[in-house]
Amino acid sequence: MGTSTRRKGVEVRALLWAGRHPGVLATPAAVTAAGIQCGWTSTGVAVGSAVAGVAGWYRAHPASYDRFAGPVLRAWSRRWRVYVGPRWHRALRACELSKTDRKTGVELFPRIMKVRSYSPTIDTLHVRIVAGQHARQFETKLLELAEALRVERIAVERIKPGVIGLVLERREPFTEVIPAPDLPYESGSVDVNDLYIGETEYGEEWRIPIKGKHIFIAGATGAGKNSVPMSLLRGLAPLIRDGLVRLWVCDPKQFEFSLLRDICHRYADTESSCAELITDYVADMQATQRAFASGQHRRLTVSRETPLNLLILDELGALLAYGDPMVARELRRQLALVGSQGRATGHSMIGLVQEPTKDTVAIRDLFTLRICLRLTAAAHVDGVLGENARLRGALADEIPDIPETAGIGYVVRQRSRVPLRVRAAYVDDSEVAELVAFVTTGWSQPNQQQAVA
Repeated sequence: MGTSTRRKGVEVRALLWAGRHPGVLATPAAVTAAGIQCGWTSTGVAVGSAVAGVAGWYRAHPASYDRFAGPVLRAWSRRWRVYVGPRWHRALRACELSKTDRKTGVELFPRIMKVRSYSPTIDTLHVRIVAGQHARQFETKLLELAEALRVERIAVERIKPGVIGLVLERREPFTEVIPAPDLPYESGSVDVNDLYIGETEYGEEWRIPIKGKHIFIAGATGAGKNSVPMSLLRGLAPLIRDGLVRLWVCDPKQFEFSLLRDICHRYADTESSCAELITDYVADMQATQRAFASGQHRRLTVSRETPLNLLILDELGALLAYGDPMVARELRRQLALVGSQGRATGHSMIGLVQEPTKDTVAIRDLFTLRICLRLTAAAHVDGVLGENARLRGALADEIPDIPETAGIGYVVRQRSRVPLRVRAAYVDDSEVAELVAFVTTGWSQPNQQQAVA
């Protein structure tokens, strides 16, 4: 018995649509019932009061409105203005993301199930795809779909079988410089597994761990790579002051990080001195391993006796690829030991590089957390964030090469593997000097003045 070639009746389709969108019928029905029961004047006053109340909330307390009411009202508005109906169908058809039923000839479109607008610039859609489609088909059409929907960027993730998520960036979320993180005073107030370094495209705080992590930061000249480690160091300031975090800095460029010389446990700025520093760093890691083994420790407790050791490697290319081949080979071997064994002993490293290719940084896969700022080549994006990261929406090579975009880049969410647009806080030279003064003298004069005020 063959499949029928007739499609569902229009009245059945209308009922199914109404069942999926009960609010469309329930809202006018409730207003009509209230008008009949209570009188149209009373109903009008109640509706007007509700609208005035929301407007007053919007003006009087932006923080709570933006947290609770804003996302709901924004999602409702955009669902009916932008993502439902002919415009959505035209976009999918133009991008060849619709299908035609072979029997009935009916054109089938992926159906929007849920719209969330967490911020004025970002929308998230849950879409039920047509049988026979997969998230990868959308990955290959993201650029075309972004143009069809008139948005800046789209990222895609697989929610569950038959359902995908589309993250739409309607416009640039980062239009202002993010101020440097505050300097905490007490070591006890610092969580080394949750350090603030900037903001995400959703308007939330961008926080990352440092304990047990190796951080890889890639970005072209002027992309703002130093914003990440400088923000981390401001968050770690009391731990550095109290001897709970020790800084080991290799600074072949001899520029930004030279300002930190006075608060470093070790500092090196030439090829030979950097090689010596890294050798001593590995020796310190191995000595800690032996101490743990003899004492049968299984977990690091941060203290003066067992501090966190943070190795900052500025310009990894100069250390691992552009210098003396013999020295570079030995450095690759030693840093591979740190990458594979340093987690348990509290020995972490932060590597910064302009050209994140495998030839330049052969050990890049040993970095557990990767940050991709503006790059000059599309192929470099996948080298930093993983295979098909650019295809899923990490367009780091399309970030404009202008000072206003410094610190903007992408990270990958660990669970969903969806690229997340982020921006690191900007730490200028005076704020670096404030950090150094805080660590060396206990508190900086600018903050003392703020405390008095």
